[in-house]
Amino acid sequence: MKYLHTMVRVSDLEASLAFYELLGLREIRRMNHEAGRFTLIFLAAPGDEDAQVELTFNWDPEVYAGGRNFGHLAYEVDDIYADCQRMMDGGITINRPPRDGRMAFVRSPDGISVELLQKGEAKAPAEPWASMPNTGVW
Repeated sequence: MKYLHTMVRVSDLEASLAFYELLGLREIRRMNHEAGRFTLIFLAAPGDEDAQVELTFNWDPEVYAGGRNFGHLAYEVDDIYADCQRMMDGGITINRPPRDGRMAFVRSPDGISVELLQKGEAKAPAEPWASMPNTGVW
């Protein structure tokens, strides 16, 4: 058995692509299906192309709910503080800051929770993260 991808439906393709790019993923394949009226975009972290996220964008508007019920995507990162700062600078809310130097959560424009885990040992607690409160749900 081999892991292929996780699919999430998105309602705003451009906002979702911007979010996942700030997260550090890159587009590796795109398929437009005229007959089915949808677009599939496959993303992956550089060097880890076997672990893909498939964004499904239906051309006809739909309302999606239950992003938190989905659970979450999880990615190991080299520097959780630098990655969280880059995302904050890009306008992304850090819902669960990395107070422990180990774990943070953000949410996509469609409410999908994304967990960031520090590679290896946790970093030493540091400001502004150590005293930053949670924002919203994660």
